[in-house]
Amino acid sequence: MISFTIPGEPKALKRHRHTRKGFTYDPSKRDKKEMWLQIARFKPKTPFKGEIYLRVAFYFKRPNHHFKIKKGKPSNIIKDKYAHIKYKSSRPDIDNLIKMIADVIQPQMIHEDDQICMLQAEKLYGKPRTEVIIQEI
Repeated sequence: MISFTIPGEPKALKRHRHTRKGFTYDPSKRDKKEMWLQIARFKPKTPFKGEIYLRVAFYFKRPNHHFKIKKGKPSNIIKDKYAHIKYKSSRPDIDNLIKMIADVIQPQMIHEDDQICMLQAEKLYGKPRTEVIIQEI
């Protein structure tokens, strides 16, 4: 089992782009590299080969309108009507967030992303970070 936390705002995978000259490029290349540099120390000696269970929790900063205003600036006190909200239901899409994680962990941690047989993912409000658990079934 591998468990790690990536600090900072979670990033979604962006679609490949095409130039006018017909070339294709990956706009997420830099984000993938930065993410890999943060998690490289958790790399196993050999990548997992069997079926994989992947659990990912994406934590996002609450928007300013969720907080009470004090002296013209948002305070740390959440408004009553937003206090019960735990999950983030707006962009980025959860499938693109998962694709980014899957692309970053292969081929160093798992051989292919088609090995992922069980997946649990959620978007929450909290201190911005991404928590990942990779486990062989």
